[in-house]
Amino acid sequence: MFADADALLRAEGSFAVGNARLPWLRFGALVGASGVLYGAVMGAFQGRELQALYAALKVPLLLGVAFSICLPNFFVMNAVFGLRADFAAACRGLLCAQGTLALCLASFAPVTALAYWCEPSYPFALLLNALTFAVASLAAQLTLARHYRPLIARDARHKLGLAAWLLLYTFVAIKVASLLRPFVGDPRVPTEFFREKALDENPYTSLLWTALALAAKAFRAL
Repeated sequence: MFADADALLRAEGSFAVGNARLPWLRFGALVGASGVLYGAVMGAFQGRELQALYAALKVPLLLGVAFSICLPNFFVMNAVFGLRADFAAACRGLLCAQGTLALCLASFAPVTALAYWCEPSYPFALLLNALTFAVASLAAQLTLARHYRPLIARDARHKLGLAAWLLLYTFVAIKVASLLRPFVGDPRVPTEFFREKALDENPYTSLLWTALALAAKAFRAL
């Protein structure tokens, strides 16, 4: 498994750019195990074992569901842009990016566990995990750019397909993550798999107000 992780991150061997096939079973096991590992640590805030189990299931679910929802639209967009012949290669790039995201999350598991031990604050735990996902997402974009480079060199219209994917995936992933909350879990409330009235919440509005509140706080600090 470690050899596959190294090959995926380096885009070598079975995961090389332009390779016609992916080792599906090993790839699925690698991504699943990485998601479970980080999810378990993510949900273990203040030693809540049941929340750790729930989060271990939710992180791979988040990655898989968001990807699966976006894939049909990505196929249609590629067909509309006249890029149907390159869909398989583009899809392999997307999968490798998902794998990089999962591996980066798993690599942060020890850091998250140490941070929980040093600072047992729930708002801090939420911010820490948000930053972790942001950094892992950036690493995934670097992998995606590596796999897309030869496609764009062959046909510049792939820039449109890539932009469409990034916009759609970001939109869908935020909504799916909102539906699957809580991941960390507020220790002041009972542990639950799904939050009540999750379907009624608007995660985009919540993100906007959170960003404005943080900006205001930073402005006052200056």
